[in-house]
Order: sequence, then C-alpha cells, then structure tokens
Amino acid sequence: MLGRDYASQDCSIARSLEVIGERWSLLVIRDLSFGVTRFDDLTASLQIAPNVLSTRLKRLEDAGLVERRAYQERPRRWEYHLTDKGRALQPVLFHLAKWGDRFYPSEQGPPRRALHSECGGEIDQQMTCNRCGEAVWFDAVETVDRDAGPALTARP
Repeated sequence: MLGRDYASQDCSIARSLEVIGERWSLLVIRDLSFGVTRFDDLTASLQIAPNVLSTRLKRLEDAGLVERRAYQERPRRWEYHLTDKGRALQPVLFHLAKWGDRFYPSEQGPPRRALHSECGGEIDQQMTCNRCGEAVWFDAVETVDRDAGPALTARP
C-alpha cells in the first residue's frame, strides 16, 4: 500500500490507488497481461531492480491481483499470473494507453497498436473495431509493437 492513506475520502479512486497506485504496479500488471510471467523476464522487460519487483509482486499478490505458481522445484522458482481481479484491470490499461497516445504522443506514433484478433482491424478508444464494426472485449485484442510487428497478445 502507499505510504499515505485516504481514509478521510469516500472515493473509489482513492481506495484503488492504495492498491495499484505505486510506481511500477500498473507496468507489472501490463507485462503479466502480455504473458511475461517469470521473475527474471519481468525484471528484464521492465528494467526494474529485483528488490523493487519483489516488493510490488508481493503487494499485488496480497491484494489478490496476482497469484504465483511454482514452475521449478530445485531451486524453487515461481511464475506470476493475474487473477480474475487482476485481469479486470486490462481495460483500464487499454484506456490509459489510448489516453497517453492522444495526450502524450511520441514522435514515432503510438508504441503499440491494438488490433481485433478476429479480423485485424484497429480498436478505437470505445473498443470498437474499425474494420468489422464489432464491439470488442479485451481478450479479443492483439497488440502489435510499432517496431517489431506482431508481438504480445493479452491473455484472458
């Protein structure tokens, strides 16, 4: 949790920030959404100090957003996976990315494109496919890296 609390505020946003408002937390959730599940891979992907990542994963696990699963016994090693509660943040991350693309664009354009996995059309801010016109849920969104082509697909 954050070093301060918002006990005097009757606000769902403030209560949510107590869980996911720390630096790195949403980026950890982003990478887990894309299937980066092992500690060393998360450290490399995020370029984060191992002690910071360890703390974030523990807090996200304690909050019920992440669960860990052993994938090796000797030495014991863990993979980290989003729970249903953690996966429920994926649309929030999508909209935050779209907001960032609009108000804080890079010179090269958005770093990722959101595509409808069914037909390849672009997904807009309203979660509508520009090719087939369907309303799309997050598990039917494939992200494509601007530089590397098809890369990571969000895991349901």
